[in-house]
Amino acid sequence: MTIAAAEALCAFIDASPTPFHVCRTVAAELEAVGYERVDERASWPAEPGRYYVVRGGSLVAWSSETSTAAADAFRVVGGHTDSPNLRLKQHHDISPEGLGVVALEPYGGAWLNSWLDRDLGIAGRLALRDGTDVLVHVDEPVLRVPQLAIHLSAERKLDVDPQRHLNAIWSTSSGAFLDLVADRAGVRAGDILGFELMTHDTAPSALTGAHRELVSAPRLDNQVTCFAGTRALVNASPVAGTRPVLALFDHEEVGSTSERGAQSDLLATVLERIVLAAGGTRDDYHRAIAASVCASGDMAHATHPNHPDRHEPLHHIVLGGGPVLKLHPNLRYATDATGTAHFERACEQAGVPLQRYEHRADLPCGSTIGPLSAARTGMLTVDVGAPQLAMHSAREVMAAADVDPYARALSAFFAPA
Repeated sequence: MTIAAAEALCAFIDASPTPFHVCRTVAAELEAVGYERVDERASWPAEPGRYYVVRGGSLVAWSSETSTAAADAFRVVGGHTDSPNLRLKQHHDISPEGLGVVALEPYGGAWLNSWLDRDLGIAGRLALRDGTDVLVHVDEPVLRVPQLAIHLSAERKLDVDPQRHLNAIWSTSSGAFLDLVADRAGVRAGDILGFELMTHDTAPSALTGAHRELVSAPRLDNQVTCFAGTRALVNASPVAGTRPVLALFDHEEVGSTSERGAQSDLLATVLERIVLAAGGTRDDYHRAIAASVCASGDMAHATHPNHPDRHEPLHHIVLGGGPVLKLHPNLRYATDATGTAHFERACEQAGVPLQRYEHRADLPCGSTIGPLSAARTGMLTVDVGAPQLAMHSAREVMAAADVDPYARALSAFFAPA
């Protein structure tokens, strides 16, 4: 099961180079087991069933098959679909030294040095003149951001300037890069009125190590949760009187403030409409929220073997040691004692170990969708994750043995015994 789950994760990641593709991949897996897509602009079905909605690069899926009352509690697993990367600027074509070069800029907290000297593809969303959107995935090494030769650096190092040092070569002659993208997408370049295009490492995700015990892949943060949350929703055993919900948000890496981020009305609106479609009232909705719990899933820092001093000495996290409970006294994570108990019971039910992470007090701590969605909905929230190394690098690493236990813990959280 360990290898099979890790191999499935690699396939999921390779099919999902952007948040839009994550939603498409998740939707396909949900539809294969009977989930139906609903349109936010239409009336939602009143009959119990399995449904999902997509807003841009965000997706919310739920099952109401075991709900017995409009005010039944939700069990929410949250995550985010976006990852740090390099994105195409709106005016991007430049021709220094007669080369075809495109201007890129970082999205989120990308570890910029890791993007140099990699074979990069391009993927994303195109908005066309006829009002439709098209996804494109050029999984070919068409771009490369070359490193400066060491002989040309007096300090034998290079500090990457995000404005000047991230432009990518794509041709030995000048031209319009969007023509290439349009050709691969099967559309006319003149019909592209808007685009959101981002680069990705074209090297396939892989199981590495002496016994294939490691997962080497891009975007582990946070596609591991997207994968594990989807698998958990599909495999969860039904519990009468509850409604499992999977909420995957775009834009977490840049603060979640958008029409589809964790600070938007997306989750709250979907949950309210679920209650109203079931014949409930606003009071029923607020009663349901008061009884609900959210597990905000994101990745966690495993203790780095080369930099153990960068970690809280009493909270070392082991690769292959199981899911991670993330706590922070100043609420960079939303976890409190009650939320802790909910997730620890889920891990006990799933038969998997639980690790507890706290950040060094003298280092700034990252955050997640947890505090944001908790504040937006008023729902009890616990921040959890799976351990990894090299977070925000173009390529990250985790233990293959952590993939399946993470999914099983989330599945148990969806369906508490």
